[in-house]
Amino acid sequence: MALLGKKLGIDLGTANTLVFVPGKGVILNEPSVVAVAEQDNKILAVGLEAKAMIGKTPDSIVAYRPMKDGVIADYRVTEAMLRYFIDKALGRWNIWKPEVMISVPAGVTSTERRAVIEAAIRAGAKNAYIVKEPILAAIGAGIPIHEAVGHMIVDIGGGTTDVAVISLGGIVSSTSVKVAGNKIDTAIADHIRKTFNLAIGDKMAEDIKIQIGSAVPLEEELIMTVKGRDFITGLPRTAEVKTNEVVKAVSRELREMIKAIKDVLQETPPELAADIIDQGIIMTGGSSQLRNMPELVFRRTGVKASLAKDALYCVALGTGIALEHLDTYKKTIIAKR
Repeated sequence: MALLGKKLGIDLGTANTLVFVPGKGVILNEPSVVAVAEQDNKILAVGLEAKAMIGKTPDSIVAYRPMKDGVIADYRVTEAMLRYFIDKALGRWNIWKPEVMISVPAGVTSTERRAVIEAAIRAGAKNAYIVKEPILAAIGAGIPIHEAVGHMIVDIGGGTTDVAVISLGGIVSSTSVKVAGNKIDTAIADHIRKTFNLAIGDKMAEDIKIQIGSAVPLEEELIMTVKGRDFITGLPRTAEVKTNEVVKAVSRELREMIKAIKDVLQETPPELAADIIDQGIIMTGGSSQLRNMPELVFRRTGVKASLAKDALYCVALGTGIALEHLDTYKKTIIAKR
């Protein structure tokens, strides 16, 4: 029976949650959003359904993002979200409790780790394993983490940018800053508000980032028509935005990410620093897909950077690989029930 001992890997992100099933791959990729009815505190929708409600809900419905900056901000809602993802991944009639592996940011405290484990157990997991995100990202990017070679991983998600140097299966030096995709979106929305007197929603800001955003100025700019509400007249209006304006708008956020990378490089022992110059920096996570992000890292640090294959899925793939080889990765796995 293949059913016995079901395993799930969960990349519990601030912006999106991905669920990986060994043998099947990433079967779920939904926003980490929960819609809650205010009166009776009832959970109405999770994931895609809940995301569709953001910014469009009547006052009685609140759309929550229970993960703030990569850690649990609202315990009950996180548990409900995990239960939804576990049930959806296994199917309605599943009676087996799965073994679940969940990613957490490198800077997470032991209390926060326990909260994740407890939420997973209460959401229906038999065992919960917790592994730090940069390690999973490295495994998912195909890096041989057990070798005595230093590798640098920069994982830029929705809520956090995790930077880590990994050698011999462990993290040698790392940092985690709470500047990533979401902060970039906010910076874009602020810029549009100041420059064009135009109010835009989160989704529009994200679209601008994806369609015309870049980490370095472009010679041939991309142009996009932005729709929003005029602050002065209160009426809907459009404006044209170009790439290099977006580059300027997000420069502060990008500077903070680069600073995190530099901080970790400065703490890295010389032997490993030499390895990193040879290997380059590997970039994973959804927000590392911003145009020319590796180029910016190279310009600021002098170390060549490259985008991992399937950058968005690296952490989820890592959970899957680690689940299939639990004994190999025993050292890096933190806790279980």
